[in-house]
Amino acid sequence: MDLDLRKLRYFLALADRLHFGRAAEELHIAQPALSRQIRALEKDLGASLFTRDRHGVALTDAGRQLLADAGPLLASADAVRRRVAVAARGGRRLAVGFRTGIPVIPAARAFEARHPDVVVDVQRIEWDDQAAMLLDGRIDVGYVRLPIDETGLRVIPLYTEPLMAVLPAGHRLAGKEEVTEADVAGEPLVWHAGPSTHPTRRPHPDSGLRARGVEEKLEHVAAGRGISFVGRSETVFYSRPDISYVPIPELAPDQVCLAMAASRTSPLADDFFAAAQSAAEITAECGNYEAHSGDRAGV
Repeated sequence: MDLDLRKLRYFLALADRLHFGRAAEELHIAQPALSRQIRALEKDLGASLFTRDRHGVALTDAGRQLLADAGPLLASADAVRRRVAVAARGGRRLAVGFRTGIPVIPAARAFEARHPDVVVDVQRIEWDDQAAMLLDGRIDVGYVRLPIDETGLRVIPLYTEPLMAVLPAGHRLAGKEEVTEADVAGEPLVWHAGPSTHPTRRPHPDSGLRARGVEEKLEHVAAGRGISFVGRSETVFYSRPDISYVPIPELAPDQVCLAMAASRTSPLADDFFAAAQSAAEITAECGNYEAHSGDRAGV
């Protein structure tokens, strides 16, 4: 039995909305048509995916499992379409994503010396689209910062760099040579993900202000809404008079990794991985950060 990707897209829309009418509207189809497609998918899989009663629509255990698996599967299908389209245009291209502060050009130059016929396109990514852009083929290789949802990805540590506390310019700790975790305990925290990923385990209990990227973090910090943390390399790109960066050596360093879709086999991507690892080792010899080599256990 082959899974019908269109039915999977219908399933995801309903799983997101948990309402047949709203899901059908989002999909631009009639509600009875959506119901038929969901019943057909359940028949294909031999499992009930939703419970339907007077209280509404809810996912079954089988539905929750399909929800976990369907996203990466559809993203992989989108990636295939993108790569075929590039090949049909007769060009060879490697799309490389990177987070702010991560140097890409040294690896790109080394890679292009070996593959002069391949165009390396670089584009910045944010924390919340790191995995999605790799899985759906918008980028082939990504320089990512942990944490990242590693489901469906191959992730290789590249290097670590110290974290810096980001403080409003008028903060009591601004301008110090360094601070400790105890110094910032209880401070409201501006962060880009949930509490389990906070660098410090002692933020203000009401911390919860989310910021998608570095620029948003800095705006909130400058406005006095909290403090934050960034990798040392990010501070080079964002120097401004209304914030202060202070080293906080107690915190675990920021981990930078290379990543690609686990399902993809690509000699070009593998060659870029090798070039990036070599570039990291050379820079580490200059004392800029600590490089790592090889896959992590379990990856």
